[in-house]
Amino acid sequence: MLNTETPDRQHADLDLYPTAELVDTLIDDQFGAVRAVHAASGQIAAAVTAALPRIEAGGRLMYVGAGTSGRLGVLDSVELYPTFSWPHERALALLAGGIDAMFVAVEGAEDDSAQGAADLRALNPGRDDVVLLLAASGATPYVLGALRAAAAAGALTIGFANNPDAPVVREAQIGITLDTGPEVISGSTRLKAGTSQKIALNTFSSALMVRLHKVYGNLMVDLKPTNAKLVLRAVRLTMFATGADEAAARAVLEQCDFHVKVAIVALTKKTSIAQARVLLDSARGSVRQALAA
Repeated sequence: MLNTETPDRQHADLDLYPTAELVDTLIDDQFGAVRAVHAASGQIAAAVTAALPRIEAGGRLMYVGAGTSGRLGVLDSVELYPTFSWPHERALALLAGGIDAMFVAVEGAEDDSAQGAADLRALNPGRDDVVLLLAASGATPYVLGALRAAAAAGALTIGFANNPDAPVVREAQIGITLDTGPEVISGSTRLKAGTSQKIALNTFSSALMVRLHKVYGNLMVDLKPTNAKLVLRAVRLTMFATGADEAAARAVLEQCDFHVKVAIVALTKKTSIAQARVLLDSARGSVRQALAA
């Protein structure tokens, strides 16, 4: 039996626990997710290193999964735009059962390997694309079908699973095992297995975006201010990075569509918006290098 399906003997009487103990048990077990991701840090770093040149060459991130794993892939993909201004068309997510499966379980969809392959091929994958394949069991047919189609197209394949020696880890070019063991509620991988995948995806995509110069120091300087909260964040980030007051920061941001990177360079170098953009383009988007020019 897979580790993720094996009942946890330590909590065989879970249904008898007083509510306070039940809640504490469910929370405490989540620490296993952090430990599992930490143990896989070397593989995650290798995945970032391998993905970077492909993404710099114009490749796309493609997430593939079913159930909880697939929904976590969708979540990571859609959050890259507001956080890092990453183009929607370069962060694509496939979920077994289609978009409806985001909200309602589509029974049997994850068992169709041919559909996984067909869905992946429909995205026209190429050698610069990076395909993230997510499966708690590590053997979901839909995900394996997509993995094989991605590999045949020459894309970089990165497999995430919560069981050792899982097919999705073995067959991917880079395999990441998040060995979270049995769940407190047997087989419920939306618990710490899902948490570990969320952490791993956050870590991978955030590290990749840092390497792509979407972050200056530890400031989110390439955010897309799509609402009032993010507009205020853009102003505060610009003030923090440059020492400008709110009026000056806002005035420059209004001239550059609230692009924090451009505002920081323009204010710090005391140059025009156009020249700030030239400096950033020459520095391949790196604020630090643009300021040093």
